[in-house]
This record gives sequence, C-alpha cells and structure tokens, in this order.
Amino acid sequence: MATDRKFVTNTRKILLSNYILPFRIGIHDFELENKQRVSIDIELTLAENVTPAGDDISSTVDYDYLREEIRKLSDTADFNLQETLCEAIVGICFQNGNAQTAVVRTSKIDVYPDCDAVSFEISASRPS
Repeated sequence: MATDRKFVTNTRKILLSNYILPFRIGIHDFELENKQRVSIDIELTLAENVTPAGDDISSTVDYDYLREEIRKLSDTADFNLQETLCEAIVGICFQNGNAQTAVVRTSKIDVYPDCDAVSFEISASRPS
C-alpha cells in the first residue's frame, strides 16, 4: 500500500450507524416487561496522530471491538435512562486511546406507537 500522500488529512472519523440491539431500559412498567430495541449511532473523531500506519487495525479504532463491547452491555446491563447508556458507550469508545471525540446517540425505537423514536445524544472529548 502506498504511503506517499498527495493530500492533507483534516479529520478522520469512524461512523457506526443504526446498530440495533435489545436492551432492558426504561423507568415505566411497560418498558420493563421485556427488552426493547435500541438503535445506536456513534461518530468517533480520531486523534490527530492516528493514521492507518501499515494498513494495520491497531493503528485506528477497531469497530468490531466497539460492536462486541456494546453487545455485551446489551446482554448484561440494565439501564433506567438513555443518558446512562450513552455514557457507558462513550466509555467504550475511549478505551483504546485512539478516539479524541465521540458522539453517541441512542434511540428507543419501539417505546411509543405515535413516533419513530425517542433519542438521547451525548458529545464527549477525551480529557487532555
């Protein structure tokens, strides 16, 4: 793979869109009866020094890892609030050290029959 670039990179992002998993989430009795589908969207901005060195996955963020860790949350954790779920996902996004910022949105897509979804979004930066 050629490494002689003829461009300047301003931003590198990884996007995970509409990842749907069942979660036990909510505060209302009707929400707690069964797990409900939650759609997850993540936008990660990679740190400036993160480049696809040697075409190697360790030089970026492994989105398979993101998916697997979020799936583990779905299997093992209960949440009252989407806010808490989003913060847990942000923590996963920052685990490997290559993400500088993360925007995480969760959407409860089956909670109400008269709207597409109820969502929460958080934007976070890695502490300096």
